[in-house]
Amino acid sequence: MTQDNLIGGCLCGDIRYQITPPALFVSQCCCKDCQKATGTGHTTIIGIHKDQLRLHGTPTTFTNKGDTGGSVTRHFCGRCAGRLYTSGDTPGDHIMVQAGSLDDPGQVSPQNVIYVKDKVHWDKVDESLPQFPGLPQRVL
Repeated sequence: MTQDNLIGGCLCGDIRYQITPPALFVSQCCCKDCQKATGTGHTTIIGIHKDQLRLHGTPTTFTNKGDTGGSVTRHFCGRCAGRLYTSGDTPGDHIMVQAGSLDDPGQVSPQNVIYVKDKVHWDKVDESLPQFPGLPQRVL
């Protein structure tokens, strides 16, 4: 990942953000919730401490229960529905920003693939990346 601040936002531009590095991790997530939320086979997430995110605008949220049993809250634009980041009980003070919402998503590269137990056969991921059936143990 670049050492520069990461800049991004929603589709319509109502919500903008800046991430101060370093990221804790960058993962591709193949869980069923990410599949439903994105309408595709996986999403790429950037794990950061919530204090590393400077947000301009107020997202709309949707909360449900995740695989671990804790609440998962997705933050997105109420106007264009562009997904921005996810927070929840399990990561606590950490959030996962949608890499696709960056102005330049090529600034990050996934380090691993998580929830491969839910991966759909037609979704292709980089086979050289470490893969985990669920959520790997991380020091957050």
